[in-house]
Amino acid sequence: MDMNLEKSWSLALKEEFQKPYFLELKKYVESEYTNKPSAIFPPKSMIFQALNLCPIEKVKVVILGQDPYPKKGHAHGLCFSVERNIKPFPKSLTNIFKEIESDLGLAFPENGNLERWAEQGVLMLNSVLTVEEGKADSHSKIGWEIFTDAILNVLNRQTEGVVYILWGSKAQRIAGNVNSEKNLVLKSVHPSPLSSYRGFFGCKHFSKTNEYLLKMNKNPIIW
Repeated sequence: MDMNLEKSWSLALKEEFQKPYFLELKKYVESEYTNKPSAIFPPKSMIFQALNLCPIEKVKVVILGQDPYPKKGHAHGLCFSVERNIKPFPKSLTNIFKEIESDLGLAFPENGNLERWAEQGVLMLNSVLTVEEGKADSHSKIGWEIFTDAILNVLNRQTEGVVYILWGSKAQRIAGNVNSEKNLVLKSVHPSPLSSYRGFFGCKHFSKTNEYLLKMNKNPIIW
């Protein structure tokens, strides 16, 4: 794995990278990329893209996903996001854009690449950072969730006034220790077609996020 992380994250996670679980995780993931070079996503250079695009001091919002899209060409290191050339959008992403349209009156974007959010301070973090083609959750329970928890602990210690957007029970469980007194925690069901009509549509998380950021004297996100 390419461990050339953005400086603030590299320093904050330095000790984490030396722990036995992470050394085992790294060994396993590297073997997967070696043995299945075209079937492990995202590209190896993009595993930590969410962190690299969003230094700790710039984090204003955290969106916590599950694992990368297990379809070739989709995953590029940011949860829910796809590469610019991907059409149609994945169904969960389509539902996210539908809620933005309903909540803020913004039309669907031309592409589903959400780097534009990351560059504004939205940390788009999956709880599991790699996956095998066609096998959702194939890299769960190999150590990534422990690493994700360490990232959230760093944010809990070093930041406040951050909006945590938690869609689905898994995200809510992983981020269960977030300090809700010093941050805004927004929860709903997952935006997947299986659950979106049970509380995701109408949650207004995007307008609520911007209202809170303005209250904290921070620039709102251009969704």
